[in-house]
Amino acid sequence: MSSPHLKAVIFDVGGVVCRSPLLAIAAYEREYGIPNNYINCAITGRGAHGAWQKFERGEMTLFLFYEAFGRELSDTKMNNVWYADYCKRKGIECPKLPQSLNINGRELFGRMMRESGSFDGVVVKAISRIRGVGRWRVIALTNNFSKADADSIGEAPPSAEDYPGFTAESELAFLGWQEGPTPPRLRALFDDFCDSSTLGMRKPEPEIYLLACQRNGIQPHEAVFLDDLGMNLKVAQSLGMETIHVPIGNSMGAIKQLEEKLGIDLTGDRGGASPVSNKL
Repeated sequence: MSSPHLKAVIFDVGGVVCRSPLLAIAAYEREYGIPNNYINCAITGRGAHGAWQKFERGEMTLFLFYEAFGRELSDTKMNNVWYADYCKRKGIECPKLPQSLNINGRELFGRMMRESGSFDGVVVKAISRIRGVGRWRVIALTNNFSKADADSIGEAPPSAEDYPGFTAESELAFLGWQEGPTPPRLRALFDDFCDSSTLGMRKPEPEIYLLACQRNGIQPHEAVFLDDLGMNLKVAQSLGMETIHVPIGNSMGAIKQLEEKLGIDLTGDRGGASPVSNKL
């Protein structure tokens, strides 16, 4: 059913416009024999006060984040409690939990960023067609790290003992950020780019959704929001937004739902349109 009242389409980036960093977490867990979704439980269990959350709000420099991120993910005392609670909520049997972990925050974060360094061509094509019509604002609303650019890394370099031969450029290359955490080609897809590390707030805090609407002259009920995480969608719904869940590996299904809401073709070939490059 179409939604003619809509004035904006709001997209999450990681896991929607780009590949999900959760794929890298899942691979890391398999490689090191860590229970499935254990790391995500460790990240979310700390609420607003964890290293991941602070980094996404622009409150930590990169190398301090690496250290704190690894330390928190290795804290089996707290993480085992949160994971056991997760299993109970999901109604699944809790596997044997690790007694000790030594997770390297830099290694894991680097894998996550390199994994998310490519576009989802289905979503990018849809964005291009929506903007081509000119009827809706197209907005990015992302928990991001844009403050972690070459200048900010150079202002707070690590010790030579811990990182011999360090350069800001080599660290950005390690993360797949040669053009920065938010490459110009990514920003250019949108009419507005609402970035958590720039705005000092992050999803699922209601204030960042409201600010995205305010910046674009719309009310929440005039927007449809696409995200891969249920907790982010839940808050959007509570504010009055229409929402579409984008499951990992099924962006086509989500974009077809968006087609119905907007009443325009977002998935057809249109006589062999040029393929979308998958690199950021």
